[in-house]
Amino acid sequence: MDIIDLHDPQRVNRSPDAVEILLSSGNFMQDEFKISKVELRLYLEKTDEKLGDYSLITSFVKTDKGSVEMMYDEGFRGKDPLKRASTFLTSNLGISGLILRSVISLRGKLE
Repeated sequence: MDIIDLHDPQRVNRSPDAVEILLSSGNFMQDEFKISKVELRLYLEKTDEKLGDYSLITSFVKTDKGSVEMMYDEGFRGKDPLKRASTFLTSNLGISGLILRSVISLRGKLE
């Protein structure tokens, strides 16, 4: 089962402009879910002359029981927003929280 947990799923109905892979070893367990991939994905939606690019950053978690893509952050985030979000997550134990949110969402849809 693949879940897109956004108010408007059409916002991610294309290939992302950039991807940061946070986990790809495929052997991490969260409860009964085997996590095989965790990514942050960047979708550039528009550009303002003064504010720059409007970015939608989503998290993508792939498990043995399905995948979940959900909003992580959005807005005018300046230069290299995906790298900054990735650095923040990996240096502040944010990956486990991101995985847990995704597993909860996936579990809710499977029941």
